[in-house]
Amino acid sequence: MATLVHSIPSISFLSSLTLQPLKIKTHKKSPSTSRSEPIKTLTCSTSKPNNKSPTMDGRKPTSKKTRKSSYGTSRRSVLKKTFIQEQVTFTSQLSSDPHVGIIGGGMAGLLCALSLEKRGVKSTVFDTGIHGLGGRMGTRVIDPQPLIFDHAAQFFTVSDPRFSELVDDWLEKGLVRQWQGIIGELEVGGRFLPFPSSTPRYISVNGMRSLADSILSQTCMVNVVRPCWISKLEPFNGMWHLSENGKPCGQFDIIVIAHNGKCANRLLASSGLPLIARQMKTLGLSSIWALLAAFEDPLPIPTGATPFEGAFVKGVDSLSWMGNNSAKLLGSKTNSPHCWTFFSTAAYGKRNKVPQENIPTATAEKVKTGMLEGVEAALGLPKDSLQQPIYSRVQLWGAALPTNTPGIPCIFDPHGRAGICGDWLLGSNLESAALSGMALANHIADYLRSGGARPEEFALGLNKEFQTLEGHDIGQFSGLESSTGASPIQAYQLST
Repeated sequence: MATLVHSIPSISFLSSLTLQPLKIKTHKKSPSTSRSEPIKTLTCSTSKPNNKSPTMDGRKPTSKKTRKSSYGTSRRSVLKKTFIQEQVTFTSQLSSDPHVGIIGGGMAGLLCALSLEKRGVKSTVFDTGIHGLGGRMGTRVIDPQPLIFDHAAQFFTVSDPRFSELVDDWLEKGLVRQWQGIIGELEVGGRFLPFPSSTPRYISVNGMRSLADSILSQTCMVNVVRPCWISKLEPFNGMWHLSENGKPCGQFDIIVIAHNGKCANRLLASSGLPLIARQMKTLGLSSIWALLAAFEDPLPIPTGATPFEGAFVKGVDSLSWMGNNSAKLLGSKTNSPHCWTFFSTAAYGKRNKVPQENIPTATAEKVKTGMLEGVEAALGLPKDSLQQPIYSRVQLWGAALPTNTPGIPCIFDPHGRAGICGDWLLGSNLESAALSGMALANHIADYLRSGGARPEEFALGLNKEFQTLEGHDIGQFSGLESSTGASPIQAYQLST
């Protein structure tokens, strides 16, 4: 993603997380919706339905006949649904004991839940993870050896004082530690340039997923439901009703969307939240392949090069990062096997993109071969000289990194009582995700404290324009710079 991820410098409003409300203007079309139909308003009150086929808010259809949609689930049809749906407007009073539904258990969703609890608001987090929470904080463990791979976020850095306070707490609890291993830039042919060690780099002690699973370990007002894939949002009787393939999952005063990609777009396409759906649809995402490979022997380090644990690869079409998980997570505790995570470039991911839920065997083998050849080129090894891995697995992150961003902490629709948080709103890293979740939680708590009497004062980011991002293919890390004096780069992590 040399041209897709932006290096975000220190932003003055980020530390204070000051939220400037924006008024909703539904009577005018923004540039991003110039070809769409006007947004209609659908009021959701507390009245009971009086028809067996109610509209979303439980009212009987009045002016239009209900007919079965002919749309499929293609990007074009989802986009069409998004822009012709009616805007839900809640008019009922907020509950005295409000409950927030959070869809997505990555860093943003978890920190949103944690921050809501600190403000006295209960929440339920819905996550699709079978093995644990985390989103991009993914760790895969293969038994019986065991083999361990951080297969998304590799490490993180800290620049904001609010995030620093969190990290200090994690350090004290033994959840994270500084990564002292050598990392740097590896140029094609085997020339390695280490980064100075002045900027602290952090990792979770047992793989990144363990941090996600520990964040809510001591909460009492947060309920976690997983694995659960929320497939429908329905406003009725002043509440949001969530369901998974027809199975009710509860009702909530406010909902939070803490994930992105095509699944989030489909969920929002007919939710009654066209303003939020439009912003989510504006987000562009890259695709990146991950190759997890375990080797019996250490990889050969170029002659004269410093042994490294992680490297940003330059000049190789199929490879942008390589990281030694065994050395990073286990250190001197193990000698074999050696578990490496390799990431492709965004250009390679785009050329070889397939449905990530059903990767053809031929494509998987092609990608594996291409990326291992990239490892040989990066290390300056002769073709076909690299030892064959004793274990390997390819995975496509079809929605890896954002290619654009609105540059705001969060988005909130007070009329629809729904919000969005995620790292992409500020950039793409664990710190940005945490700050976004915290910001939205505080915004929601303030809205609840107001009683919802002045909704227009709490509208945030609904018409904010996006800006293009640029940077390294797997992101950038705040404070790191090469020995050549390159500019510092801001931390970015892969998204699922």
